[in-house]
Amino acid sequence: MTKSTHPPHGNTTAFRRAMALCARRPLVLLALYVAAVSLVFLIFPSLDLWASGMFYNERAGFWAQHEPFLSQVRHLGPHLVMWVAVTMVAVVLLKLILPDRPPVLPLRIPVFLTSTLILGPGILVNAILKDNWGRPRPRSVEDFGGDLPHQLVWIPTDYCESNCSFVSGEASAGIWLTALAFIVPAAWRIGVLAFVLPLCLVLSVNRVAFGGHFLSDTMISWGLTLMVIVGVYKLLYTSRFQPTDEALDRALSAAGLAVRKPVVRALTSGRRAAGRFWKMFSDPA
Repeated sequence: MTKSTHPPHGNTTAFRRAMALCARRPLVLLALYVAAVSLVFLIFPSLDLWASGMFYNERAGFWAQHEPFLSQVRHLGPHLVMWVAVTMVAVVLLKLILPDRPPVLPLRIPVFLTSTLILGPGILVNAILKDNWGRPRPRSVEDFGGDLPHQLVWIPTDYCESNCSFVSGEASAGIWLTALAFIVPAAWRIGVLAFVLPLCLVLSVNRVAFGGHFLSDTMISWGLTLMVIVGVYKLLYTSRFQPTDEALDRALSAAGLAVRKPVVRALTSGRRAAGRFWKMFSDPA
């Protein structure tokens, strides 16, 4: 008698329920993720020291930071983020410059990507947490050759004034790239995630290996940034108050037309003034 290779019906049902819950309450699950990760590192703070210690020795310090290839990898994520952001801003500016033309992309896409980048990695991670929580970076603590005590997650201190360890800005920027999967066609989503998620993992581990962040800094940063992404997506695409692409098109067209008139007048006046100025020097005395 052969055994069935199919999973028990109860396990399949539980899995489907879990997936359905993820689809219905992603913000709740992400909040639970952040709370669970935070609780683990608060109860077991030595996990952070153990993870950072894997990349540290007393002779070379955090040896990975001296590897040229790893240093180049570190800059890959920020460059991708910069190019996505520049492209999205260019889409909006092009619509303002050419208000009579249809936009290059549906306008909710640049609004979604730029707003999540500003609110997540920009304001929440860098402006609020990194500049105010004061957690020293691994390379600055006593366990790894520094002169400051190791501090727990979510505990504000005055050991660091700005650009501190909690939470990781580059991990936040890396996981922000998953926002692209929210706006590409469904057939492309797996491909986008297959590229972005490993890249995010590499960038985040890189920061731990360099002594720039603790493991908890990166894992909490992922959750907080994803909460911003999901929240803004729900507001723009699934809520009762969602703007339509057509409404955004009309608003930017009106703004572009309103700006274009004074700009055209200013350019015309400037051209005439330049012509008179040039004529002063070009006419024979």
